[in-house]
Formats: sequence, structure tokens, C-alpha cells
Amino acid sequence: MTGTLYGIGVGPGDAELLTLKAVRLIQSCPVLVWPAPLEGEGLARTIAAPHVPPGKTEIAIRLSFRPERDDTDRAYDAAAETIAGHLAAGRDVAVLCEGDPLFFGSFIYVLTRLRDRFPVEVVPGIASPMAAASVALRPLSTLEDAVAIIPATRAEAEIERLLAAAESAVIMKVGRHLPKVRRVLDRLGRTANALVVERATQDRQRLIPLAELAEAPYFSLILVQS
Repeated sequence: MTGTLYGIGVGPGDAELLTLKAVRLIQSCPVLVWPAPLEGEGLARTIAAPHVPPGKTEIAIRLSFRPERDDTDRAYDAAAETIAGHLAAGRDVAVLCEGDPLFFGSFIYVLTRLRDRFPVEVVPGIASPMAAASVALRPLSTLEDAVAIIPATRAEAEIERLLAAAESAVIMKVGRHLPKVRRVLDRLGRTANALVVERATQDRQRLIPLAELAEAPYFSLILVQS
């Protein structure tokens, strides 16, 4: 019998927002894995920390998080083989993922490498758009409203097209792309209804109208309403 690979969503930052199932598996799986910068624990492990008992085998997938992502494949290839060794030995492995594992989730890179070799189960987590809407008290949709989820990394013309087609939108991964996003929202006359949410549910959470923001960190998104 092989072990099971679990992709566990740990939510946006508040450790109390993990599901009961996520907590149970974090406590029971002998091996925990998570993405991390070259130094330090990484956000997913920090979120899960209150629920992690001692005695686990812990594996950090070290990434530079450079925009070029030139080390991503190499890091996940190596991590997948390490995980595969534990699974083949019959040990369950829990991969911790910020937000939801299948919504821009780092777990996807592990899933694509191992899903054909081992049993896999995904435990959903609260994704950042849901968390941002809750702390801002802004509904994402009502009745038949269409909602667009748009990575700020997309081309300016594509962002404008997607925004124009929806009643509300969530613009993800803002960071250094803020000037481009601001130009699009200005052209569409939607800047006044755009709110930047930084680090939703975390200690350093901030809510700032886009018109008042000079720069945005990577862990921020923009809620846009018509």
C-alpha cells in the first residue's frame, strides 16, 4: 500500500480559517511539505504552525520567487521525487498551500508530477478573493453578476477586455503591475470603485482605495465593482 498525497489549502493567513479536515490531516500525516523562499519558513507553514504537532518530517520546497521562475521546474522536480519516496514507503504526505490548492496554488506543480503514480486528495481552502471580499464587506456577485478573476500579469489589452465584460472583478498578483492596472481602470472609469486589499486576514492587513495607493506588495489584490 502506498501513501496518499494530500493537497491542503491553509487559507489566506488566519490560522483559525483552516477547515476541520485540513487540521486533522496536518496533525495525522507524518510528512509535511510546503513552498518557501530560499530562507525562512514560507507563508503556508506559518499559517499552519498552530496546528502542527512535533515529530513531523518536514520538507520545504525552496524557490527564489523571481519573476522569471527559472528555478521552478527544477525545484518541483526534486521535491516530487522526494515526496514519491515517502509515498512509495506507505507514508501519507500533506502539501500545505496558501489559499486553495487548485486556485493559483503551488500544489498544482506537485499534482501534475505525481497524480498518475499515487492516490491524491485535495482539501479546499479559503481563497484570497473570498477572504478579501469578507474583510472589505464587498459582495463579489449578486443574482446574475459575472465575476472576472484576472492575473495582473496579463497584457494590458487583455485586462481591459476582461474587465469590460464583467460586473465585478478580482485582479490578482498586483505588485509591480500596479501602474498597468491603474491605467486600465482609469480608462474604464472604474478606479473610484476599486479597493486594494493587502494580506487579507493577516496581522498586516490593509484596505486602501486604489486612488490613494502608490505601490502594492505581491500579496495584494484589487476588488473592482461597477
